[in-house]
Order: sequence, then structure tokens, then C-alpha cells
Amino acid sequence: MELLVKELRVSEREIAALIASAPDRYKTYFIPKRSGGKREIAHPAFELKIAQRAIINAYLRKLTVHPCATAYRKGSSIRQNAERHCHNRAILKYDFKDFFPSITERAWLSYCERHEVMEKVDAIAAGRLLFRRPKGGRILRLSIGAPSSPILSNILLNDFDREVNERVSRHKIVYTRYADDMTFSAERTWNLREVDKILRSVINSINTPRLTINSAKTTLVTPKYHRQITGLVITLDGRVSLGRDRKRLIRAKVHHAQHGKLTKKEVVNLAGVLAFAKDVEPEFYTRLERIYGREIMSRIKYSVQGYVRE
Repeated sequence: MELLVKELRVSEREIAALIASAPDRYKTYFIPKRSGGKREIAHPAFELKIAQRAIINAYLRKLTVHPCATAYRKGSSIRQNAERHCHNRAILKYDFKDFFPSITERAWLSYCERHEVMEKVDAIAAGRLLFRRPKGGRILRLSIGAPSSPILSNILLNDFDREVNERVSRHKIVYTRYADDMTFSAERTWNLREVDKILRSVINSINTPRLTINSAKTTLVTPKYHRQITGLVITLDGRVSLGRDRKRLIRAKVHHAQHGKLTKKEVVNLAGVLAFAKDVEPEFYTRLERIYGREIMSRIKYSVQGYVRE
């Protein structure tokens, strides 16, 4: 309570009112999913977002996240996630269904009790500030759009990640989880034969959060096929690459930018894509500089300065 009074600069009575109404103070909208259907995004109200960030800085950043969880961490990236698997030949990928909404306030309260993170009354108050009540529902769930949801998902899956990693490591399997994408890799396909049993066993043994595998997205790939991890390609010689199609598209956009065929917004978006490309595959970025010139590349890079997104 004192932390929030200080951060929001309001009275204890106003903080109590915020806690009471917090689960319903979200603005929602929908965006299309790549696989079809729509994904609900719920952004917390301004003062609630401040409270969530205060809880992140005061408490959540101090809690343990397993090294196998590679998303939402400072210094981590999808490239580093993919690199852990690049020297293995066989890759098995799983996906959680409705990942954030499946993580509930109950998982948080259970975690706080097991690890003695907060007194029960404080854990309940924090839960109301960190979890959302979907329209027409009663259970408080993590929202896609709250600044606290990513780090909370990693914290509350720490026990899951630890147990899965310990059990698959006995079979010489590398495991990482990037948000709801789980990747298992090994030198040979037969090494991965126990993964499904282990994964489902761990899910069944953990009461909270209640996770569900999206079986439709389970895939096994070997060097005979196009191997991708979180959107990046693993080459036959064990490198992480953007992939030919993505590089072809980037080259075309740089060419259009060179000839003034992109809008300001498109150039700014391209600057972000190039920054990502430079991190994933620096040699590709260097080739672009040789082809189009450093002046053009710098012009694209600095297009973000002073730009205000709509």
C-alpha cells in the first residue's frame, strides 16, 4: 500500500478504490491471429499501469525466472533462443493454448504461499492489480497488453520450466521456452521420443497454472526439412538465419526506400526490421550496406528520430 501511495501520489483510500476496481479497468480490442480468428488485447487504465510497473520494480524483478525461459528478459532475444538449438539436428516444437489467459490469480496466490513472497493480504491485493476479469467471467486472468503479464508468466512457470528441463536433460535434450513456444532439440530424432510423455506428465503434476498443449501446432522437423524456431531459420551448417524469403523482402524494401517509394511510416518500420536483421544476421546487414551504401542505411536507421506513431 505504501509503495503505491508513493508511486501514484494519492491517498490510501484512493489506492483501496483502485485495488477494488482494478480487474475491470481495461480497454479491450481485437487483432487477427495468423492462424485465423481474433486475439483479445486488454490494456490497463493509465493509473493501473503505473501500479503494475511499481510492482514489477519492487517485487517481480527479484523473483526467479528459469534460464530456459528466453522471452521477456533483458539481453535475451529470439536469436539467442534459436542459437541454443542450432547444433542439434532434430527439433520438436510445442505450443500452449491461450497462454496468458490460462494463467490465473490462483496461480499467483499459490506461488506466493509456496515461496513466501508476500503476506496473504498483500498477495491478494497485488493479484487484483495484476490480473484482469474478462467480461462476463469471474476468474481473474493475465491479460495480453498489461506490462506485468510477460514477467509474471515467466515467474509462474519457473517450477514448470525447471521440472521439464531436469527431466529432458537426462535424455540429452535441449529445452527452451519463448513465451508459449516450447522447443526441444537433440542430435537424433529417437532422443526426443520421451518428450511428449514428460511434458504431459509435468503439466498434470502442476496444479497451477493449468496449462494446455495446442496439439495442432506440435511439429517435428529434421535437416531434411525447413527448420524454424520462433520465426528464425536454422541452416544446415548450424547457423541462425533470417531465411531467404525474409531477406528477399528486406532487400526489396531497402531498394524502395532508396528510390523514395516508401511512406515515412514504412521507412520507420523498415528501420526496426533492419535493427532486428542486424542482430540476427550481421553479415546480411553488412551486405546491404555494400549494395545500397551506408548513407542510405543510415538514413533509414535515423528515420525514427522525432517520429511520433499514430
